[in-house]
Amino acid sequence: MIHYQLRCSQSHEFDGWFKDSTTFERQAKRGLIECPACGDVKVDRALMAPAVSTRDTPRIQEEAPTPEPVPSPPAQIAPPGDGPWAANAPIPARMVAMLQRIRAEVEKNCDYVGPSFAEEARKMHNGESDKRGIYGETTPEEAESLADDGIEISRVPWVPRADG
Repeated sequence: MIHYQLRCSQSHEFDGWFKDSTTFERQAKRGLIECPACGDVKVDRALMAPAVSTRDTPRIQEEAPTPEPVPSPPAQIAPPGDGPWAANAPIPARMVAMLQRIRAEVEKNCDYVGPSFAEEARKMHNGESDKRGIYGETTPEEAESLADDGIEISRVPWVPRADG
């Protein structure tokens, strides 16, 4: 793993961990790294001081600078008793943008199988059809049955497309 100090085009600095430098470059090029302060995806590595220690000299830990506070989004009002992740609670704009990017990638790289998702996933798992990325709809019961059979699936909240 490699640790990078990152900076967005708005000069917000934050850190990130990556498998290697190639992974960072690939994710940055595809716009998959997002500034936690403003949601900007134009992110580069910031200049970092190397951490060097030897056996003969004790390691000195520098005090990390206090990060600038990230402004909180305006408060959203939900009915009493509903938590922040309740189905009827509003989704923050940055989360919607991230989910729209996920949707675009899924639609670009996977086959839509509609309501036969569970059936097609089971066929691929059993070797009855070629393995490939698919997406579609399934009932909670079908999803549970797939999990019980050791078939891994991911559920992604499906938000409207970014282009309307």
